[in-house]
This record gives sequence, structure tokens and C-alpha cells, in this order.
Amino acid sequence: MQPLSIYQKIKSKLFTKYILRKNIPKEEIFLCGIVGYIGKSNKATEVLLSGLKNLEYRGYDSAGIAYIEDGELKITKAVGPIANLESKTDFSSQSSMGIGHTRWATHGQPSIINSHPHHIGKMTIIHNGIIENYIELKEWLKGVGYIFNSETDTEVACALLDYLYEDQKDMTIAIRQFEEKAKGAYAIVAICQDDLEELYVIKNMSPMIIGIGEGENYVASDVPAILKYTNRYIALEDMDYALISKDEIKLFDGTGKAKNVEVKTYMESAGAIDKNGYEHFMLKEIHEEPEIAKYLIKNYFENDGINYLPDITQYRQVSIVACGSAYHAGLVGKYFIEKNIGIPVSVEIASEFRYKKLFLDKNSLVIAISQSGETADTLAAIKIAKKNGSHTLGIVNVKESSIAREVDDVIYTEAGSEIAVATTKAYFAQSLILAFLSLRNKKYSRDIYQKIPFIIEELLERENVYNGIAERFKNCEHVFFLGRQVDYAICMEGSLKLKEISYIHSEAYPAGELKHGTISLIENDTPVFALISDETIAEKTISNIKEVKARGAYVILLINEELNLDGDFYDQKIVVPSCKIDELNSLLSIIPLQIIAYKIALLRECSIDKPRNLAKSVTVE
Repeated sequence: MQPLSIYQKIKSKLFTKYILRKNIPKEEIFLCGIVGYIGKSNKATEVLLSGLKNLEYRGYDSAGIAYIEDGELKITKAVGPIANLESKTDFSSQSSMGIGHTRWATHGQPSIINSHPHHIGKMTIIHNGIIENYIELKEWLKGVGYIFNSETDTEVACALLDYLYEDQKDMTIAIRQFEEKAKGAYAIVAICQDDLEELYVIKNMSPMIIGIGEGENYVASDVPAILKYTNRYIALEDMDYALISKDEIKLFDGTGKAKNVEVKTYMESAGAIDKNGYEHFMLKEIHEEPEIAKYLIKNYFENDGINYLPDITQYRQVSIVACGSAYHAGLVGKYFIEKNIGIPVSVEIASEFRYKKLFLDKNSLVIAISQSGETADTLAAIKIAKKNGSHTLGIVNVKESSIAREVDDVIYTEAGSEIAVATTKAYFAQSLILAFLSLRNKKYSRDIYQKIPFIIEELLERENVYNGIAERFKNCEHVFFLGRQVDYAICMEGSLKLKEISYIHSEAYPAGELKHGTISLIENDTPVFALISDETIAEKTISNIKEVKARGAYVILLINEELNLDGDFYDQKIVVPSCKIDELNSLLSIIPLQIIAYKIALLRECSIDKPRNLAKSVTVE
């Protein structure tokens, strides 16, 4: 490979900085969808479209499939929803081999040219992730005769794999050389024109599974994509690659050494990714929260007291690392742990944790929170913590995920598949686990905990209240959330839910911070949600609420029933029933906020399960 010019080196470095500024990680940012099929049946197009539909929840802007029919490669692509691709697909085709992809644009705008699959020479590939050094590779490949039509790093990966194959005439050698040369994250499925009896899979820092059938095998980003066909699968590890035929799977590590194939069984049913009569997945998932609470209480309680959770009182300090809503759950956990255990807790956005000066040692506990268990920057944070000698604990939803395997201890939230991009039940489960951790050594009657699911159900039944609030606020432009201590942490999640699915500008503020500038934004009829669940700061919060009310704000007060007050400092009031445990009373405030956000987005006719510009991501650097 020829060295780059000074200009090319600068351009490559500038692009990397651009990626970081735009919140696009070196590891995969958006978890696009991958599906593949090879088998005895001529149903490739059916499997591919079915799998891509099951992956729609991840977010995408274009989609495409490639399949082999009578020895000929056929590629169909479309911009927009899967329905556009479906309308262009020939379902009468007799194909027993194919690959499909949903793309979220990172390199180049959504277009037919930029969408996957990409085909160069004898290679056709689909790819999740980002090839960090793609500019350098592209310049070199141009020098050896390759011509590029798209703006994508994936087309570069395709050309590189083709070049290495043509040079070696051996796909396994070409794959190992590809892993040496390509930097970044990639989950790749490839078809080689010289071998139409196998699919080739390469995995590094981007999830990939192989589904096991009878006389047929599958590839997917995760099991639910192919759950209609099989629940048996193999989870690939970083730098693994595989050769997949209809009857056999050959699995290798990055050195080319053969690995034993460990077949696992996915225990959830296909119904887990159905709406089950609800209008949206988000609404279904909110209504699953009572059952999640019941399960966690049953799982972690026996008689009185909490069992089967680690005792964290032995540590000098705790650091919680997470992203997005999981970060908000961590902020809730900080208050609980500091209050009940007396250990100082820091909560860090995982991508910041990775690059800051750390003060960790063997007396430190680092808790990683991630729904998927695959969040790359959270995973990297855990690896750094372990290098510093700290004990690590994961709070994740997906069993056998990367974070679950990496940490010293793991607690599963058992929330089931979450399809809506905006998390609800996963956030609630994470927060509940953190509350349980903080209460581990306190003795409360099990009967008290068992009230929680019934309180959630009661809160969900207040349709008329939520509908009225949604109707009033559906056309507003700005909304504010106010609270102190743990209420502020919950306000942050309530604000995020509203903005991400309704597209209304929304901000959460510590109530005591208002007079330091923010109160200038309050004008007549400005919507303000105010939370009070803690008696020790109730009076102070009410004082702040009066300040915004005096300036014309329309205040929705969420208050625990034990603190319930009447007065002229609010316009509407939602009283949250008490379960007699302060920490759990605080958590219950999120239920009305989730439903109100949903109701407002519904009236605004927004795409609730797949909000614009968002995707179900596993990395957020």
C-alpha cells in the first residue's frame, strides 16, 4: 500500500474529528439491520424481507437485498420504508441464497447509490459499522484501479475484500488480511461470485449472530429478526469470521484457528416483537412495566429483604457509566445509593469516561448500564475499569451480550425485547434494579414491594387525565421540567421522552437553578411539569414552582400522595399513589410522563416507534 500524501493524511484526520464532533463513533453508531439466508428452500426473498421488517425498529433510511437466482446476482434497493423495497421485489424468484440490509446514513446521504448491498468485482457485501480508515484505503484502491460510485465506507470495504480475494484466490486468507487492514467496527456478510454455496461473515465490535435451521442457516443483527424461522443461534465474538453453507457452519477466530460452534437457544417467543393489539410498540412496552416489576420483585425477593443482588457496601466509591436513558437511570441510582449506603457515586456518560482522568482502584466499583449490552463505549469503559483493578458490575437486558460477558458480575433486567426506539420499560427496569441495590440491606415487608405493579396499573388507567394534558400541549413549542434531587433526575428522562418522539423542544432543570437565567424563558402559558416525591425538599420545590406560576406558566404538578397539597401554585395535579418506600415512590413518577409524551406525539401524528433522525443504537460516542 502506497503512503498517503500530506493532504490525504490531513483529510483523513479531519474526517475522524468530524465523526467525533457529529457524535458518530469510530465503533458503530447506529445499529442498522442485517439479515442473510442460505438453504435448501427457494425462499430467500421472503426471508430477507421478513427479517428486514423485524429490524425496522432500529431506524433506517434505505434498504436493499441481493440474491442469487440461476447463478445470477440480482440486487434491489429502495430509499425510504421497507414497503418501497417490497414493492420492487420479485417474490416469484427462485433463490436459495441472499443478503439484506437496512441502512442509516453516516457516509453520504440516503440514496440508491449509497444504500447496501454494494457490489464490486466478485464481491457483494452488506455492512454495519464504520471503517475508520476508509479514506486512506479508498485512495490506495483508486491507485490500483478501483472506481467508486458511492460516498460510503462500505463500498471501500467491498473493494478491499475483492482486491484481497483476487490477490489470494482464497476467501479465508482474504478475510484475515481484511481484518488486519480495516480499522473500526464492522459486521459484514459477503457473497463471493466464485462460490455460490457459502455466505461469508466477519464480525468486529458490531453484533452478529448466525441462526441454525434444518438444511438452512441464517445471519442477522440479532435473533428476533429471524425468530419466525429459528430460535437456535451462534453469537460471534470480535474478530470471528464464519463460512456458512446450508448444511454446515465453519467458525474461526482472527488467527484462522477453528472454533467450536456453541449453539444457544433464544427463549423469548416471536410474540415479543409483535404489537399484540397496541397501536405502537412504545405503548405496548409501557403497559408491560407492571409485569416487569412483578417479575423483578419475585426474582429478587424471598420472604423479607432483597436476595441474589451483590452487596456493594464493601466499596469506597462507585462510578456508573452509561448513555442516554441508561445514564438518566444512573443518576437516579446515584441518589439512592448515596442516601441508603453512604458511598460517593459519580455518574459518567460512557464516552466521556473513556477519555477523562480516572481515580479508580481495587476499592472502586464501576457499574455499566446498557439495554443491549453491546454499547461499544460503555464496553470500552468497563475494560478500562478492569485495567485499573476495579470491580465491574453490569446492568443489562440481553443475556450473553458483550458487556454481560466482560463484567465481573451481571444483573439482568429481564425486560424482554424493546422495539420502540424511545426506551420506556428498559429504563424503568434499570432504575428499579438500582433502587433494589440501594435497599439490599434494608428490611421492608415483601408486601410493600408487591404494591408497585398495582400502582403502575392504576397510573396507566388515567386515560382521561393524560388525554386532556396532551390536547392542551400538542401545539406548544417549549416545555420545561422542574425537580430537585432524584426528582430532577427523573425530570431529565421525562423531558427526553417528550422531545425524542414529539419533536417539541423540552428541557429539565434543577428547580433551584431557575433564577440563574432559565426563568427568563417562562412566559404566559409555558408548560411546566413539576415533580415532588421527597418530603425533605418539597417546600423548596413549591417555592420554585410559585416563581414560574407567577410569570404565567401552566403547571402540571406530579406529587406523591403522602405529600399531597392543595394550593394556587399549579393548574393541574397528578397524585401518584404511595408504596411507603421513598425511593420507589420517586420512580413511579416516570409512568405518567411516559404516557403523556406518547399521547402528545400521537396527536401530533409523529412517527412514535421510529422518530426522525433516531435509531435503536448500541453505541453513542
